[in-house]
Amino acid sequence: MDPVLLLKALILGIVEGLTEFLPISSTGHLILVGDLLDFNDDRGKLFEIVIQSGAILAVVWEYRERLAKVARGVTHDPAAQRFVRNLFVAFLPLAILGLLFGKAIKAHLFSPIPVATTFILGAFVILWAERREHVIRVQSVDEMTLADALKLGLAQAFALIPGTSRSGATIIGGLLFGLSRKAATEFSFFLAIPTLGVATIYQLYKERALLSFDDVGMWAVGFVSAFVSAFLCVRWLLRFISTHDFVPFAWYRIVFGIVVLATAHFGWVEWAAH
Repeated sequence: MDPVLLLKALILGIVEGLTEFLPISSTGHLILVGDLLDFNDDRGKLFEIVIQSGAILAVVWEYRERLAKVARGVTHDPAAQRFVRNLFVAFLPLAILGLLFGKAIKAHLFSPIPVATTFILGAFVILWAERREHVIRVQSVDEMTLADALKLGLAQAFALIPGTSRSGATIIGGLLFGLSRKAATEFSFFLAIPTLGVATIYQLYKERALLSFDDVGMWAVGFVSAFVSAFLCVRWLLRFISTHDFVPFAWYRIVFGIVVLATAHFGWVEWAAH
């Protein structure tokens, strides 16, 4: 296996793990970093989708006791059944809209300049949401209703636009709809399991012709690095939100987006038009 390719896999895995659960858009970062690494062809795009399984496993491992309890009680425990129903309802909007509009969105918006612009616009949404009075109605994930789940699912659907951030849309949507910071963040983690899981399986099936045994080393490096970095990020974020808001992430998005737009405008970086 080409050591340069393995290094690219390592970098992209770390980027995926560190950005998947923060409100800064993992897809946006992967598009930009993949562009810089010249790993943005169909093979690279498939790799970026599939390494999400490493990030999913990080959440499953962190909440393994909670998820095991849900699995044991799904046939008889009302709380476990409500948890599963809420995840299913929240998953549906993005799944349906993705099937309807995913191809058109990828054709027109999956490139660095639109992503950078969305980075900046999303930052202002975060700043606006954080400056509003936050009335907490739901303290924990267990208190969520089907209506709450549907609202967060609709919020997550905005993440179809690359650069928006799936976790950011869900978390900020949760804050606007009356969830506590912890409840919104944890539900975003849980919702990632079916959302990213189904996306990974679908892409594997759709692009199965691109799969090759020769890429096993690349897949392994990307998977492990995504898992480790995502696991560390999840634990750090839970500690961070106990004493901080999401404003720092908004300023990061603004700076990052401006850097990309400036480098493109002045020709310092040849961002691909793909």
